[in-house]
Amino acid sequence: MRDVHVRLRAGVVIGETDPRLFGAFVEHLGRCVYGGIYEPEHPTADANGFRRDVLALVRELAPTIMRYPGGNFVSGYNWEDGVGPVGNRPKRLDLAWLSTETNEFGTNEFIDWCKLAGTEPMLAVNLGTRGADSARHFLEYCNHPHGTMLSDLRRAHGWDAPHGVKLWCLGNEMDGPWQMHARTAEEYGRVAVETAKMMRWIDPSIELAACGSSGRNMPTFGAWEHTVLEHCFDHVEYISLHTYLNNYAGDVPAFLASPDLMDNFIEEVVSIADSVAAGKRSGKRIMLSFDEWNVWYRTRRNRDERTLPGWPVAPPILEEVYTMADALAFGGACIALLNHADRVKVACLAQLVNVIAPIMTEDGGPAWRQTIFYPFAQMSHFGRGRVLRAEIDSPVYDTTYFDPRGEQDLYFPVTAPYLKLAAVQDQNDGVTLFALNRHLTEPMPLIVTTTGLGAKAIRAARSLHHPDLNASNTRDAPDTVRPAPLDGASIGGGTMRATLPPASWNVIRLG
Repeated sequence: MRDVHVRLRAGVVIGETDPRLFGAFVEHLGRCVYGGIYEPEHPTADANGFRRDVLALVRELAPTIMRYPGGNFVSGYNWEDGVGPVGNRPKRLDLAWLSTETNEFGTNEFIDWCKLAGTEPMLAVNLGTRGADSARHFLEYCNHPHGTMLSDLRRAHGWDAPHGVKLWCLGNEMDGPWQMHARTAEEYGRVAVETAKMMRWIDPSIELAACGSSGRNMPTFGAWEHTVLEHCFDHVEYISLHTYLNNYAGDVPAFLASPDLMDNFIEEVVSIADSVAAGKRSGKRIMLSFDEWNVWYRTRRNRDERTLPGWPVAPPILEEVYTMADALAFGGACIALLNHADRVKVACLAQLVNVIAPIMTEDGGPAWRQTIFYPFAQMSHFGRGRVLRAEIDSPVYDTTYFDPRGEQDLYFPVTAPYLKLAAVQDQNDGVTLFALNRHLTEPMPLIVTTTGLGAKAIRAARSLHHPDLNASNTRDAPDTVRPAPLDGASIGGGTMRATLPPASWNVIRLG
């Protein structure tokens, strides 16, 4: 491959990364909670039943905010079921995932777990089977200090101080026919604005995210966002986005190009939100909450929880095993988020443990890192700061990304540069490069020229690469795919040179 040139200049900045950009997601789905973060009988469990081996990996992953309790689950969830003495909590049929919810783990346990994990809680309210009244009561229980029935009930349950939850989701994927009590955009917009009003009256300090489309491939995408924001523009700070990258077609080059469609999705939603602002003659800008994103496809194919007999508790479903190729596409998604730091202020990797997750566990046994663990952890640790606008001169390739949508399969043509890159300048003026070489067979000679950045040394250079793109990490071989030193990187005279292996994710830190 010919030399690939990148130019970075001081002061040419896309935006500052919000701390909430590096979030994740815990849902009552499969073994994410039970057998994931919570397993009282596990040898490492603490007095609360939290798996300490999982907590150690979560701290290493370093998510900054955690969405809970769903997801599809929240559209049928009664928050009252998950508080109070555990022995008094009801068991319920969960229609979202066709399992039995014991409610042994609930809101207060989640708040305690977040404190141990060092992450901010982000709660969703049920706007499916319930509505504004339930939402305001949930907020009062969580955030009001004392002196009312619900705030004093929280104190009686053992949590004297208010939880102080600041970010709330107004439902989940309400445009999806799979959702319990799905709504039209008009129906959802009305309930969202009334819910937002009442919640804000209780606690004016909270921030609210309205539901956007469940995906860019939804037939109502665009019109949904516009209608919803016409209703609740003045009452929310965020509109949500969800996307899952796939390789249904078995076409790795197209798969690795799919994060570029994530870029397009973000820019389209920004345009819609700003169109609503223009129509209202408003200088307010709605920010984006990309509160579900990941690679997910194998366990979606021909999936049917109805084949699981007897409404099981915490069944092992949607346990995607991630490969080296998946980690590359995932890394491209990380870069897409960083390069839209001016408008994407919240993002949540879906999900955290076992269910389409960077962390896997065995009931009663060990926990280990999946391949996608590493790009996320590196982004979270080193992606905090000012995202520089990079000028990139890279060869490109043409491909077509396949995205099935049931009644009408979708095909998206993509022209993708072989290099996908984000550059983040930290508070000490160091610069971290996140670089994805999408060429499957050729190494990439990378030349990065910096102006006014003062970078004089390579602080660290790591590469995630494996000759077998189907390689994965397992219980018995947990380190098959892991970062290794990137040899040969050098810097001098304001120019950094490195050779990126074919099909590799690379993190180079300049100081």
